[in-house]
Amino acid sequence: MDIILITTVIASLFLVIGIAEPLAAWLRLPYSVILAVVGMLIGAAAIFFLRTEFTDALNPVAEAILGLPIRSNVFLYVFLPTLLFQATLGMNLRRMLDDWVPILVLAVVAVVVATLSVGYALSWFSTLPLAACLLVGAIVSTTDPSAVVSIFRSISAPRRLARIIEGESLLNDAAAIALFGLFMGFVMLGLPDPTLGDALGRFPLLIGGGAAVGWITSHFAIWIMAFFKSHERAQISVSVALPYLAYIGAEQSIGASGVIAVVTAGLTMNLTGPGRLPPQAWAHLREIWDLLAHWAGALIFILAALLIPRLLEEVRAADFALVGVVIIAAVTARAVILFGLLPLLTLLRVSPAVERPYRIAILWGGLRGAVTLALALAVTESIRVPLEIKRVVGILATGFTLFTLMVQGTTLRSVISWLGLDRLSPIDEALSRQVVAVALQTVREDVARTTENYELSRDIVRSEAKTFGERLDGAVEKAEDSADILDRDRITLGLIALAGHERDTILARVRERTISARMAEQVLSDADRLIEGARSGGRNGYQRAARLSVAYGRSFQTAVALQRRLGLAKPLARLTADRFELLLSQRLILRDLGAFIDGRIRRIHGRRVGDLLHELLSRRLEATDTALEGLRLQYPGYAEELERRFIRRTALRLEEREYNAMREDALIGAEVYTALMQNLGARRAAAEERPSLDIALQRAELVRQFPLFTGFDDAALKRLGRALQTVYVNAGKVIARKDSIADSVYFIASGAVELESAGQTWRLGRGEMFGQLAILTQKARRAEVRAIAPSTLLMLDEARFRRLLERSPTLQEAVRISAEQRGLDPALFLPMGTKDS
Repeated sequence: MDIILITTVIASLFLVIGIAEPLAAWLRLPYSVILAVVGMLIGAAAIFFLRTEFTDALNPVAEAILGLPIRSNVFLYVFLPTLLFQATLGMNLRRMLDDWVPILVLAVVAVVVATLSVGYALSWFSTLPLAACLLVGAIVSTTDPSAVVSIFRSISAPRRLARIIEGESLLNDAAAIALFGLFMGFVMLGLPDPTLGDALGRFPLLIGGGAAVGWITSHFAIWIMAFFKSHERAQISVSVALPYLAYIGAEQSIGASGVIAVVTAGLTMNLTGPGRLPPQAWAHLREIWDLLAHWAGALIFILAALLIPRLLEEVRAADFALVGVVIIAAVTARAVILFGLLPLLTLLRVSPAVERPYRIAILWGGLRGAVTLALALAVTESIRVPLEIKRVVGILATGFTLFTLMVQGTTLRSVISWLGLDRLSPIDEALSRQVVAVALQTVREDVARTTENYELSRDIVRSEAKTFGERLDGAVEKAEDSADILDRDRITLGLIALAGHERDTILARVRERTISARMAEQVLSDADRLIEGARSGGRNGYQRAARLSVAYGRSFQTAVALQRRLGLAKPLARLTADRFELLLSQRLILRDLGAFIDGRIRRIHGRRVGDLLHELLSRRLEATDTALEGLRLQYPGYAEELERRFIRRTALRLEEREYNAMREDALIGAEVYTALMQNLGARRAAAEERPSLDIALQRAELVRQFPLFTGFDDAALKRLGRALQTVYVNAGKVIARKDSIADSVYFIASGAVELESAGQTWRLGRGEMFGQLAILTQKARRAEVRAIAPSTLLMLDEARFRRLLERSPTLQEAVRISAEQRGLDPALFLPMGTKDS
């Protein structure tokens, strides 16, 4: 085929892609539906001109269109990895995990149920063998990611609804393709009818193997990209290769799921990429992948739609009835999962509740597209499948795809509107009216200043002011009608706005490189948790999320256990350094939020809400400062190094701003500017390197500064530092229970604890100890000890404590004072040589 003609056809397809998007917006139809219709029209026109004698002038074009190398592997190996990888790059994994149960149910269980339902329904109403019927079920059971994602992003659907459907469409391909491969083998080889166990037996290898290949490939790619720190185009080129290598590696090397491999690779890149790549490079990478996915999604629909006229050429009247059977069976199976299994899982507290309107939208949003057509095409391409099975499979898959696109796709926007999912809640509606009133008031003040500065004609100003004033009066009147928002709701909305502004501030600081790329994902995740907490739980939810942001997480506790039991200090050192940097970043952000409360939230929600938000912000800042101070006390030298690094990075940012300003003002030329920026880049790379944390060295320094260990020589301090074990506890955690056997003494390095016994309460802070009285009396503990702040404790076993007590007058005095405070005889707790002193 002439290369010029092929190039012309491909360029024309891109022209169609460019025209289809504004056309879809004008017709208020999903973009994917427009592309599918255009593709079918192009395919039908090519067949028409080639097979009629109407004109021969367009025959070369028609031959070029019909001769395009459109095979099933083109869809599965060229377009699908791009779509899957880009979707996972933009996914908020933490929020997706909130709905992991319904997503997995729809992605795996629903696929199996739909396959069996369609397969057995067809076997009752057709003469096809059961294996062929189940093959059709597997083909039509997968929702298409390009169809679903593009449609739900183009309409005003709630984000949770979109996340569930997107998550399902990304993962169900693996299950459907696995079942397809199994039943395709039975059909081609003419084997006996398969069982469900045969199908499910392959899932562990498909999923586990695919995840392993994706994880390994992604980490290798990220290592290469991080090595090319100053070569942005090289990083982007490596990212383009990643999904294809993961997909092909999983499919061809171990027979695992390429879909799962690509999704795993994308999620791994999503989680680790922002911390390993410069912020600007990461932003450009995301932009390029958005464009690649846009082209891939459009081309996959157009090219797949070109096939539809050919697949339907041999359709018969009886085939329409079978298409109806497939539609009814597939929709019924999906409804059983959504309205039967999911509510049952919610009742059993296994899954979060999915509201009924959401389930209706998910039922109607299960669109099929290019993936279904690609699998059907693979059947028609096989020379080992009987001709009648090829014909029926192609027609049924195509007919069902057309139904979902032309019926469900075109009415999905109306269904969303009918369910009320595209409308603001009464609270949000009332809030929007108040926001408009405040915004217009601000605009009027700014316009008045502008007209004075430019000395505009008074008549024109008066005329425009009258028009604008009428609009402002109307907005104020609507806002007054909405003044019945409850204070509780105002607080919730204010907290959501505050957390949203916190997220925007974090992004700005990341772009300025004030916050390192390593910490960007963590602080953004904390901000998202604050938003979700405020939405779901109001003030209490926001406070819970705020406490979690400064608490010691499970990974930290695991690292502590590894260090204590196996002597592995590196994980703990890394997480401790991350916690340092995280707290420094949080404090930086929190100090900037007060102005937003005064400038925006107070004007919209009133003084009382503003004051309350200031109080909550002060508590967060106090908790952050307390946690940071505890780390400073524990690791004084390291805290100083991190703060110096922060100052250096801030200075470099300001220096870069000055160079840019001088370049814009033509004070320096391109040569000088390039040289300055290269020097700046080298110093910035050095400043980005985080100093290492030596836990053993820092602990020895801490022991040296501990008041209870004064008078010890260096050798004794070193021995004591090796003997002490570090324990991290969150606020509210019980450290020692009443009536338990005491075997250790705890020294408080940072934080605070509360002792409760016989209705009395004592609070201890840094530099104090507890547990010594129970050990010395050799009786069960008389008090319960609970942390009242995130605390770092140094733990010493009983034998070492007794030896230490005999040698340390300072420690003996501390024991005497603690006994007297609790009304006990100090002589009962001291070594024999010290009782009379």
